[in-house]
Amino acid sequence: MSFKTRLMLCILVLPLTLLGLFVFAAAELEDRHHHRQLASHLTETARMLTPELAEALNEGHADRLSSIASRLLELDDVRALAIRDAQGHVPLELGRLRDMPAELLAADTPLVQDGAQWRLRLSLPATDARLLLDIDASPLPLAYYRQLASGGLLLLLAGLLLFLVAYSTVRRLSQPLEEASESLSRLAAGMTPEPLPLPGEAELAQLVQRLNTLRDHLACAHDDLQTQVEQATQELQESMETIEVQNIELDLAHRRALEANRAKSEFLANMSHEIRTPLNGIIGFCRLLHRSELSMRQREWLDHVQRACDNLLMLVNDVLDFSKIEAGRLELEHRPLDMVALVDEVLGLQAPQAQQKDLQLLGLVYDDVPMELVGDPLRIRQVMTNLVHNAVKFTDRGEVIVRVSVEDTAQNQTTLRISVSDTGIGLSKACQQQLFDAFRQGTVSHQRHFGGTGLGLAICRQLIEQMGGEIEVDSVPDQGSTFSFTLPLSNNGNLERPREVDLDGAGVVILEPHVTTRHALRHLVSRWGGHPLEIDDVEVGSAELALIGLSAEELHDDASSGWRARLARLGCPALLMVNASPPDLPDEPPLPHGGEILSKPLARHNLAEAIRRIRQSRLSAPRKTSAAGTPHDDASRPWHILCVDDTESNRLLLKELVQSTGIEVSLAASGEEALTLARHTTFDMILMDIRLQGMDGVETTRALRRLGGHWRHIPVIAVTAHVQDNQRRDLLDSGLDDMLEKPIDTAQLSQLLRHHLGAGLETEDPEPTLAPRTIRNEDTELAEIDLALGTRLAGGREGVARQLLEQLIASLEETEADIRDAAERGDDEALLDAIHGLNGACRYCGVPRLALLVETLETRLRSRGSDAVAPLLPDLYAAMASLRSQGSHQLSNTTKAIAKAASSDNDT
Repeated sequence: MSFKTRLMLCILVLPLTLLGLFVFAAAELEDRHHHRQLASHLTETARMLTPELAEALNEGHADRLSSIASRLLELDDVRALAIRDAQGHVPLELGRLRDMPAELLAADTPLVQDGAQWRLRLSLPATDARLLLDIDASPLPLAYYRQLASGGLLLLLAGLLLFLVAYSTVRRLSQPLEEASESLSRLAAGMTPEPLPLPGEAELAQLVQRLNTLRDHLACAHDDLQTQVEQATQELQESMETIEVQNIELDLAHRRALEANRAKSEFLANMSHEIRTPLNGIIGFCRLLHRSELSMRQREWLDHVQRACDNLLMLVNDVLDFSKIEAGRLELEHRPLDMVALVDEVLGLQAPQAQQKDLQLLGLVYDDVPMELVGDPLRIRQVMTNLVHNAVKFTDRGEVIVRVSVEDTAQNQTTLRISVSDTGIGLSKACQQQLFDAFRQGTVSHQRHFGGTGLGLAICRQLIEQMGGEIEVDSVPDQGSTFSFTLPLSNNGNLERPREVDLDGAGVVILEPHVTTRHALRHLVSRWGGHPLEIDDVEVGSAELALIGLSAEELHDDASSGWRARLARLGCPALLMVNASPPDLPDEPPLPHGGEILSKPLARHNLAEAIRRIRQSRLSAPRKTSAAGTPHDDASRPWHILCVDDTESNRLLLKELVQSTGIEVSLAASGEEALTLARHTTFDMILMDIRLQGMDGVETTRALRRLGGHWRHIPVIAVTAHVQDNQRRDLLDSGLDDMLEKPIDTAQLSQLLRHHLGAGLETEDPEPTLAPRTIRNEDTELAEIDLALGTRLAGGREGVARQLLEQLIASLEETEADIRDAAERGDDEALLDAIHGLNGACRYCGVPRLALLVETLETRLRSRGSDAVAPLLPDLYAAMASLRSQGSHQLSNTTKAIAKAASSDNDT
């Protein structure tokens, strides 16, 4: 602190501080005196009137009561008053009492103060009522502030006087020092000040003389330095100009590179979409050609085209995802997901390739993983599918295991560690370093031998990082690899996963050669309340169920004698777990005491359901035998399927195809009808059309899931006539379990039934049919009506094919009117609904020409809009008219031929 400042403080601050404290103390004492005076005055005045108020209140004189109370209200500080009895009644209220905090009103004192708001409470004698006065004490603070203002004005005047005294004193003493300081400041700034005059005081004169000497010395040094600085500045300026030019050139080059990268990413994204549209059309037409009459050589060529299209579509999907990520256009979703179901689904997709190599494919989701998590199931499935697919592709023998465990748990968030390990060819350290780069594979030979673009792992890494995780690889050449990544997900309270089935202490024999699978089965059996047993240690009759793991070769007669003998000795039903595809499994497994057969990899839900069915069948078998007198092969109820479709012909065909296997079928024409049936009937599987009138298939599926209970796990199969890959993923993410494309492929339908219910369709050869089989239009190569094709699409049932054709022809007039009306109104949604419904109906009938036209129309309408459809509508109307005329004639002739043949048979 400077000498000048200290001097000013001594003269100004200390006197002003003392004077201010005096003024504040005086004002505070005066304010307290006014408070006490006002409280005493109001209390005394009110107490004087309380006897009169009590007397008037007791006598019930309202006018007198109001008159006496008005005298209190005339006081300047009384704002309102009221009389309130113990029951809360208010016999009198003048003005409106203001609200006060409850904690203040709870005090026992008569006078309650809340700032400028006072409340005086006095009891009326000989009554249970009280007088309440609302007092406005705002004049007291105003008086207090006026006193403070007066004191402040006094302080201001005193401060001004003290300032004048201090200023004159400080100026007289500090002026010589300020001149010397100013001279030093100019010297420090590089300037040359004027010589200071010598003062009269000896001490100051000596100081000034030395300052003048210093001034002369610094002036000479400054001149020399200025010359050197000017020369260096000129050289630096030239260098800075050169650097600035280079920086501008670098910035322009950087911007051009960013713009080029952005344009490239947008170009790839847009081109991928443009390529997918015609490619989906090519794939659709290839499938349509597959259903026509082709020679073996043509069918082989068409298979090559189909495989090439599938590979190209997979490449386009990878490029599209990669370009979306690079362009920053990939958005993550947040949906509920179940890691057990997700892992089982991924392993099920890769099962055929693993079964061909006889690989052990296994998913292990640890018990501490929460049941309900929130994340992006589509992208998580994409990452796991890529890693598992690579593991299967690069592994020729051994195993591929997916493990899901909890790495860290925080509030409302769980971090999972997901690993995919294999026993494949492995990777060197050099390959691992570049493995997650785009368009890179382990070695060049891998790309030639195994194929691929090198984008899969790059996409996985970017997706995982965008979801907040990290991916790493640990591999040893010729020993295998382990890819693991972390995944932070939101949780819904860390709900513990309930038991899928309750074994209630039952003994379960486990015979599984694969060590890890055996340990997993033992853990599941223990978790479900059972007792795992070794087959060599179990006594006859002590086990209720046997879980037997077999290879595909062990199902053959020459290799099955050993395990069949063991099962016969155990005396319990068995569940065979075979590492083979469902079509390769026998319909009737050779089990001495009954049971079922499942395909590996085992989905936990399917395994639990199979165990539940076997135990229910065994528990109910004795009751069936005693009631009927003869043993019953299947004591459990038959399977019950619900078919939901708004087209009658589609419902009829699905019922005919499924019902022949002994499965019960219920039909629903809308989502609302399906929900009504679901509330009163138990179903085992749902075949759900997607484009339903009113509540569509997705909304219906979500409503069924919300019913809870067993509806959360019942398989719902989407049945649709036109779906692209991205729409397929969206449908699966919406709660549906699988896809079945129209026209129904009986082999695919049988595989779905076998996968979800364990019972497939009974294949049926087409019966001989009456000629003519085909009616062709002279102007086209495709037939108007092909009954042979219709019979084939109807699963070999010619009667059903004819019935479907009749229903189609009968509905053409109404369908044509709907299409014309939607086209005239420009309603693309209504037009798509009408064409989609016609496409679904045509796919079950032998009408190749109309089916091709409708398939083309729907593809164009979905990809390019109504403008691309308009030129084909006249051809559609002509094909519908031709089918109506020729179809009616064909069905009439066929009916007559059948009647004539029946008559001839009766005559003979």
